[in-house]
Formats: sequence, structure tokens, C-alpha cells
Amino acid sequence: VQLVESGGGSVQTGGSLRLSCVVSGHSRGSNCVGWFRQAPGKEREGVAGIYSEGSAPDYADSVKGRFTISQDNAKNTVFLRMDSLKPEDTAMYYCAAFGTVRSYLCGSWSRYRDWGQGTQVTVS
Repeated sequence: VQLVESGGGSVQTGGSLRLSCVVSGHSRGSNCVGWFRQAPGKEREGVAGIYSEGSAPDYADSVKGRFTISQDNAKNTVFLRMDSLKPEDTAMYYCAAFGTVRSYLCGSWSRYRDWGQGTQVTVS
């Protein structure tokens, strides 16, 4: 599975960004696609996850109400809309995926096994 992120950049506090993740090479079947982030000196954190067949997405408490994950299955793309950005949102953001038939696992961050290269988000 290949995942390619884009859309990162620098933004002022309170601003917005939309990240994109194009997923390719996956076998037929359902999967979870998630967004993670890692700031310098900190552990990687699961941010949001979404099930390919449709269900309520999962979010980390730190981003609930500000970030929205969505998908366009026709384009094999998952998006992360980030609003009301804060300096503490500054991190490298990664897209990840794993195959499953259980939608409720998309918030189980340790299950993700295929990763993209990341895109940097800086909020100042």
C-alpha cells in the first residue's frame, strides 16, 4: 500500500489547512485510513481515523471540534480539514492505513501498519 500526503504548510494561529492522502496499491476490501502527527521530541499521536465503507470517524480529544476527516472513495483520497489551528498543532502529519472489516477499530491507533512520508504543518 502506498500513501502520499500533501497540503501541509505554514499558517497563523486560528487559520486552516486541508491535508490530502492518496491511497494506492491496496487490495480490494475495507480498510481504515488515519492521520497521525509527531512533534519534535514527542511521541506520535493518532489524530483521526475513518472507515472506507462509512461510519462515524474517530478523533483524538485534542482535535475534536476543530479537525474533520473525510474521504472521496472515487479518488482514493482521504482528507483532514484542520480549523482553528494552534501552535501546539505544529508537527509532521502522517497518513496511515490497515485492512479490516471492523469499523470500530479505526480509533485503535496501534493497528495502523502502512505509512506515508508525512507533510509538515507549522502554526505560528
